[in-house]
Amino acid sequence: MENIRLRKITAIWIVAVLVLFVAAITLGIIMRLNQAAIMKLSPAGFYENMTVHGLTMIGIWFVAGMAAVNFIMERYVKTSYSANLFAFIFTVIGVILLWVSAFVGKFHAGWTFLYPLPLRPLWDSWSIVLFLVSLSILGVGWLVWTVSLMAALLRKYSISQVFAWQHIGNKNPEIETPPFVLISMISLLGVLTSLIAAVVVLVLLFWEFFSNGTFSNDPLLMKNLTYYFGHTIANEMLYLGLAVIYELFAEISGRPKWKTTWYVAIAWNLTLFFVLAAFLHHMYMDFAQPQSLQLIGQFASYLASLPSAAVTVFSIIVAVYRTKIKWSMANLLFIIGTCGWIIGGVGALIDATISNNFVLHNTLWVPAHFHTYNAMGNVLFSLGFFYWFSVQYSKSEVTNKLQSLKIALLILGGIGFLAAFYIAGADSIPRRYSNYPAELAAGKSYALLGAVSAIIYLIAILMFFVNISRRCLSMLFAR
Repeated sequence: MENIRLRKITAIWIVAVLVLFVAAITLGIIMRLNQAAIMKLSPAGFYENMTVHGLTMIGIWFVAGMAAVNFIMERYVKTSYSANLFAFIFTVIGVILLWVSAFVGKFHAGWTFLYPLPLRPLWDSWSIVLFLVSLSILGVGWLVWTVSLMAALLRKYSISQVFAWQHIGNKNPEIETPPFVLISMISLLGVLTSLIAAVVVLVLLFWEFFSNGTFSNDPLLMKNLTYYFGHTIANEMLYLGLAVIYELFAEISGRPKWKTTWYVAIAWNLTLFFVLAAFLHHMYMDFAQPQSLQLIGQFASYLASLPSAAVTVFSIIVAVYRTKIKWSMANLLFIIGTCGWIIGGVGALIDATISNNFVLHNTLWVPAHFHTYNAMGNVLFSLGFFYWFSVQYSKSEVTNKLQSLKIALLILGGIGFLAAFYIAGADSIPRRYSNYPAELAAGKSYALLGAVSAIIYLIAILMFFVNISRRCLSMLFAR
């Protein structure tokens, strides 16, 4: 079912994601160098970078996971090329408008754009509108794409089949649901709910902005909706990457394809519910929040990671332990990415524990854990797919030169970059500071370590970028 048009749009997605990734890493390095007092940005300039860096990173690795899932899903169902192309066009337009709102209009409310900050007169009023329009365009494109993929699955599988319920209590069901289909549907449903929350937030922000002071939003409601969107979509894009691993790891390794078992079905169905409530750990410091919700956030944060993580790690260990497999760059990236995901998840659980959160809340521990499961987790899931795809479908010669160097730089740079965040967080260095005062002078040293390590990480990414993009571009111009 994989056709030429789908290969080409996927290749375009890959090149676009890698270009934006390099740009967003560069913005991050500039921010860390500013915190280290090596460069000097104005406070507004720092937060412009932070706004663009954060939203761009979340956006590109979400669409990277969607592009990979869309491509592989064609093995099972007929997907919509029009929805794929529509999402790409809207993503390009949305990203351009986002960057213009920040770097021209000076909008710098941060990637979380927590209410009421975006509506404050701290930047050109037109940039507020442009920022909200950019998010609306991105949301529309992604919502259409998400619904189209869910509809494609539901045209072939019933509700019970797409969630693999027939596998629970039945070792040999008449109709088998592939793990890829199950995890994709679970992830897409979570994405759908997060995008609906984003739509509500944007509508309420537009309403207040154009009400001339006659309407104002409830801050606690807006924060809940914003974090529901941001936290949920960040987790679901990880699960999109895991769907790809379930489909490709055994195939690349020359092993039998993984199958859905009763425990896989139960684990991922539980994950669907737990992950939708895990965002509540961001609300611990909002004392007006009902205590029952705080407790739900505590338990959901623990339980969200256990089923999917335990089953995935168990499956990978079984696949590689005392087993002769074909190692390639793709499955190496999958393995390392799984380790990064687990380590980042443990860091998140430490922070999500209420007694710890009183100490770690709003310190650099928070970006430490989400950079871990993104930069050394989700990014590597997608890089693994990018590498596999570019090798599988291009006619370019594949060489193994510098493979070990790329992996070594990736791991060395990633560990140093993340260690700087973790150690600084444990040392109570606050996050989101553009400059550190004398009382927080240690933050400058941590920032310098982070910046240098990020440069090493960037060198590895550039090597992957050249290698993968060259093959993807050759597909676009092949006849």
